[in-house]
Parts: sequence; structure tokens; C-alpha cells
Amino acid sequence: QVQLVESGGGLVQAGGSLRLSCAASGRTFSNYRMGWFRQAPGKEREFVAFISRSGGTTDYADSVKGRFTISRDNAKNTVVLQMDALKPEDTAVFYCAAGSPSRAILAQYGSPGAYDYWGQGTQVTVSL
Repeated sequence: QVQLVESGGGLVQAGGSLRLSCAASGRTFSNYRMGWFRQAPGKEREFVAFISRSGGTTDYADSVKGRFTISRDNAKNTVVLQMDALKPEDTAVFYCAAGSPSRAILAQYGSPGAYDYWGQGTQVTVSL
């Protein structure tokens, strides 16, 4: 089991920044690929960002490229999503997720099916 706890959400004006953190506990954190997803009211959960186990590979949804940055610290068992130049359309509940190597065979990292464990989510609201 891996437990994930997100923090850092809140209310921010358009153009502002937020830094989301995800603290992991349980099994060896460095064994897991990590992702951030978000879900807005009435919409499906969508991929936001991915980082490989070593942190050497990252990828982003087109809608956040150039504005969001994902990073991880395997010594501290944390993954961070730095969000800059926020827009009202970024408003959503943000979730971090951990994917085991076996899951990597089943689904591409942009799919929720690639992840075994999920946090409870943190609300991000961007106002005009």
C-alpha cells in the first residue's frame, strides 16, 4: 500500500501561482511513477503531469505546458506540482497518483489506469 496526501490547494487570482505537494508513505516511493490529474465539476478526470521514477522524464498535458512543473524528491517521498500563470479553467480538484511497474504494462502514463494509488485530492480555485 502507498498512502498519498496532497496539500497546497486554495483560492488564487488568475495569473497567480500555487504549489501543490504530495507526500507519500508506505512502500518504496522511488519504485513508483507519479502523476497529477485533475477533475472539474461535471467533467472526467484528466491527466495533468507525469514524472518517471528517477525524475528524469516528465510530460505534461498540452493545456498546462509551459505553466506547470512537476518534480520529485525521492529522499523526502514527495512530488510537487508548481503551477504558474493560473487560469480560471484550471479550477478543479487535483489528485496525485502513484503507479507501480506492473501498472505501466497495462496503461500509458496519461491514463488513470496506469496508477494504483490515489490521494484524496486538493481543491484549486482560480478566480478572474
